[in-house]
Amino acid sequence: MLTRPESFSEDRLGGAARPHAVVIGAGLGGLSSAMRLGAKGYRVSVLDRLDGPGGRGSCIWQEGHRFDLGPTIVTVPHVFRQLWAACGREFDADVTLMPLDPYYEIRWTDGSRFKVFADEAQMREEVARLSPGDVAGYERFLRDSEARYHFGFEGLGRRPMNKLWDLVRELPGFAMLRADRSVYGHAARRVRDERLRMALSLHPLFIGGDPTRVTSVYILVSHLEKEFGVHYAQGGVAAIAQAMQNVIEDQGGLVRQNAEVDEILVKDGSTRGVRLSSGEVITSDIVVSNADVGHTYDHLLRNHRRRRWTAARLKRSKWSMSLFLWYFGTKGTRGKWKDVGHHTILNGPRYRGLLRDIFKNGTLAEDMSLYIHRPTVTDPSAAPEGDDTFYALSPVPHLGHDAPVDWDTMAETYRQKMQDVLEDQLLPGLGAHVSSSLVFTPHTFRDRYLSPYGAGFSLEPRIFQSAWFRPHNVSEEARGLYVVGAGTHPGAGLPSVVTSAEVLDQLVPAADEVTAR
Repeated sequence: MLTRPESFSEDRLGGAARPHAVVIGAGLGGLSSAMRLGAKGYRVSVLDRLDGPGGRGSCIWQEGHRFDLGPTIVTVPHVFRQLWAACGREFDADVTLMPLDPYYEIRWTDGSRFKVFADEAQMREEVARLSPGDVAGYERFLRDSEARYHFGFEGLGRRPMNKLWDLVRELPGFAMLRADRSVYGHAARRVRDERLRMALSLHPLFIGGDPTRVTSVYILVSHLEKEFGVHYAQGGVAAIAQAMQNVIEDQGGLVRQNAEVDEILVKDGSTRGVRLSSGEVITSDIVVSNADVGHTYDHLLRNHRRRRWTAARLKRSKWSMSLFLWYFGTKGTRGKWKDVGHHTILNGPRYRGLLRDIFKNGTLAEDMSLYIHRPTVTDPSAAPEGDDTFYALSPVPHLGHDAPVDWDTMAETYRQKMQDVLEDQLLPGLGAHVSSSLVFTPHTFRDRYLSPYGAGFSLEPRIFQSAWFRPHNVSEEARGLYVVGAGTHPGAGLPSVVTSAEVLDQLVPAADEVTAR
């Protein structure tokens, strides 16, 4: 069955002759792309297999608790404001951001704590309290971070990197900033205290990378936090996704849920549209895939010969770790655990050893480190009155290692172990208050998000899987095919997936340059 999206039968924004763009996936990268394409004059159809927008940034309501499934913070608000401005809209009129301070607290098993604040003087005091001899090294680390921000984020991160020359011209900057050094290695050169080394190097874990292997360019995140703050969107990231859908629909676009794309159609080397799992065919002039790059190239293009991103090349790639998440609600605890803020990081007894188990050995360790999200501190709407909503996240190996974990049998055992850690170190008496529970394992990431090996963040951001080495935003496999989201340039994380659409905007021709089919 050959169809055109029903919302375009009467094109109220300029006539049915406008070229049509199909966007596969309503994650933040896909929604950002649809907004920019709509602003360029395209008719846009966003097709997504889930029942609501946001992808990994969506939410699930359960027994009155709103579980924010994935990202929980906004670190670079101006990328959203610039996106909205490109569409003639004002971001802050559609989304309410709440600044967090402290941003988060890190706790160690020896009882020591470290809070990350917005105020520079408070941060120096925190460092001095933990390790007085490391204050000067910490300040130097921040200067290093700022230099890498200008190079890595505002520079190459917001420009196309699909041509070899795009990489060559950046090589002096990579060399000058010692991109060959790891994030952890750079932190270790600046501070001596092992706890501070951990605190300054943990950020790659939020985009799926091993801090001991990911290029030191990613220390730029420390500058992002310092310069732009850490914010929480009222209603969670899902509220941002819904606001994005509203903009797309106001532009005359369509966001269609429960519509799974099964194949990208290619003829004579050019994209012609997509086929849904139902058999329905939707024609288009261009296709933008926000699906995982592995799924895009290995499945959606399975009937088209690939030149660059072959199955063999994808198999050799290094994938990010996966995640185990326990979402839970607690009854009558709004005034309980008063020293537990919006974000807490609990460190296990090991740091580098645990990283080796997760990324290199592929084994499920006996110990764990946890990231705890308690949104009700900032946003009471996430739970019934008087109650709390949480999630606890543990990095775990992806499913592509030699002996993958059988999560069908291990999930409850691991959840209980996670609860024991929380009760012992953060939330005493937790078990007596749990009223709602939901678990995501690597199997969930594989099946819900169609992520190869259940990877949490697509390809790992190692130096030879970054910039030009990462799958390009304009695909070599078919004319008119573009890729956005975590697996392409510039990478994972909210700011990066949103700016992948900014890069796309520089590559896609204006609508009046395309002859609509």
